[in-house]
Amino acid sequence: MPKVVSRSAVSSSTDAQPTASSAAALRVYYCICGEFILVIDKSIASLPRRRTDGAIIVRAQDSDAGKARVFKLNAVAGDPVLLERPGGHERQYRFNCPRCTLPIGYQSTPPPAKSGPYMYIFAGALSQVQGEVPPDAFDGENGETIVELT
Repeated sequence: MPKVVSRSAVSSSTDAQPTASSAAALRVYYCICGEFILVIDKSIASLPRRRTDGAIIVRAQDSDAGKARVFKLNAVAGDPVLLERPGGHERQYRFNCPRCTLPIGYQSTPPPAKSGPYMYIFAGALSQVQGEVPPDAFDGENGETIVELT
């Protein structure tokens, strides 16, 4: 007779309350080309947006204003750009998709990622479904003047 090493039983209920571990589930986001780009502890749709360009704000470092988000960005550093904005200029250190080089996001400090207080993700750059174009991918085409700094 074979020896029983272990036994287990799994039960679940649709009436059960969510646990802390299920509420802390990580979300995965992909580039339009299908490449894995971002894992984050909260839906990016629920994160705040910048007024200037509608980019999603991801807190990268702890501060008095709040705790940093838990996230991993799979992107390569691109060339920095200088944008002309009403009232001045803004320098962006951009991050691109490693496969198709599409700009994914930026920060105000030089690489590596998370070296500044915030990481900004371009609106419409990421999708939760691999290979699917996000519905807001072409929203906000505003014709900004971009100067590449090389």
